[in-house]
Amino acid sequence: MARRRQSDPGSGHAARRSLLPWGLARVSGDSMRPGLRPGDRLLVRYDAAVRPGDVVVARFVDGTVVVKRATEARSTRTGAAGWWLLSDAPEVGVDSRHRGVVAADAVVGVVRARLWPRPRRV
Repeated sequence: MARRRQSDPGSGHAARRSLLPWGLARVSGDSMRPGLRPGDRLLVRYDAAVRPGDVVVARFVDGTVVVKRATEARSTRTGAAGWWLLSDAPEVGVDSRHRGVVAADAVVGVVRARLWPRPRRV
């Protein structure tokens, strides 16, 4: 799960409506281990084109903001564009195997780097 600094995830305002193209997210939970750990701070690019293999920040239908890996483009039940998002640690956490395809407009941004504790590209 991720927590964004740009706006309150529960406010209904998508990050793409932000005036700034960059934001921060914090990892909570173990679903993205070993690459990302709880407490890691991430640099997120809003409105970036998502490619298979990218780590993204997305919002599930229930409003939960998560950090997951986009594995492939798929269509939602309504035929809209979407992404199949998976955890790096499949035995931990909730992802598209539990929630289904995530609409493309619910993908808030693409993670470009881990800033803390050890900066590196993701």
